[in-house]
Amino acid sequence: MSSIRFEQNLSLKEKPDASKLEFGRTFTDHMFLLDYTEGQGWHDPRIVPYGPFTLDPAAMVFHYGQAIFEGLKAFRTKEGKVMLFRPNKNAQRLNVSNERLSIPALDEDAFVEYVKALVEVEQDWVPSTEGTSLYIRPYIFATEPCLGVRASKQYLFAIILSPVGAYYKEGIHPVKINVESEYVRAVRGGTGFAKTAGNYASSIKAQEEAKEGGYAQVLWLDGKEHKYIEEVGSMNMFFKIGGEVVTPELNGSILAGITRDSVLHLLKTWGVPVSERKISIEEIYTASLEGKLEEAFGTGTAAVISPVGQLHWNEHTMVINDGKIGELAQKIYDTITGIQNGTVPDTFGWNVTIGE
Repeated sequence: MSSIRFEQNLSLKEKPDASKLEFGRTFTDHMFLLDYTEGQGWHDPRIVPYGPFTLDPAAMVFHYGQAIFEGLKAFRTKEGKVMLFRPNKNAQRLNVSNERLSIPALDEDAFVEYVKALVEVEQDWVPSTEGTSLYIRPYIFATEPCLGVRASKQYLFAIILSPVGAYYKEGIHPVKINVESEYVRAVRGGTGFAKTAGNYASSIKAQEEAKEGGYAQVLWLDGKEHKYIEEVGSMNMFFKIGGEVVTPELNGSILAGITRDSVLHLLKTWGVPVSERKISIEEIYTASLEGKLEEAFGTGTAAVISPVGQLHWNEHTMVINDGKIGELAQKIYDTITGIQNGTVPDTFGWNVTIGE
């Protein structure tokens, strides 16, 4: 941390009750900031008291949407150590998003060091209750005051932290999902593979309508043929069909999920047949009719695994595994969360320990 300027917050907050934590509602005492100026590059890394930003009304992020983000977590083991899960993958993906949005690349090793430095300062905020963690939100947005459609010449990289409770308060329960038949999330050549704010803004309307219909999530189809499975909300999708696990291939409009990648590693290690390919909603429906659709689940940082108990497509309702979590989904969830909290051996070298 010698190169990172540190400003102590003199008004520390009271730590929240771990049993009452909600996702993304509570924030720690400090945040990390880093400026970019054209001709100077990224400069002035600093950890400062958490607080509001002051931005010019003409800041380009407000008008042209140059904003990208990441999401990862820190976990406390039973021995009291604090660990990050695969932060190097977040660093790599951040730069994929940067490239697509014409935002200057950030040194990936520096990204990991910045995350580690902030978490080390705020390590007392990492909860120890089972199922809890410290959510980490790095993000970059354009700050140059200018009304003109072009890439900004100034940016701010920030990291904020939020202690979060168990995603499932009473265990994992399969959710009902609506297959979106009107709106489109992304197309190849667009920004679907980038983790950019606009992707999520454009998904809100369909999400609201799905919730009105009693569904927890939206399953997006491809934007060209409106036929092939893409993502569920902020998660990648997996289906177990006749003993084989299938997930949509990364086609330029799907986010390369880090949990997705972790699941693929585990399945291959376990010898479970798995493929990344195009998969149509018609194929899923036919497999359901034939009794071959054994499991379906989403993967993402927040929930790790979100099992699907029911899919609704047009006038068809597909009940999966009698609406219960599948054996494979449960095994994946137990393994990944076990690696994260240190109760399962990390044979892949995924964890990074804070303070080492």
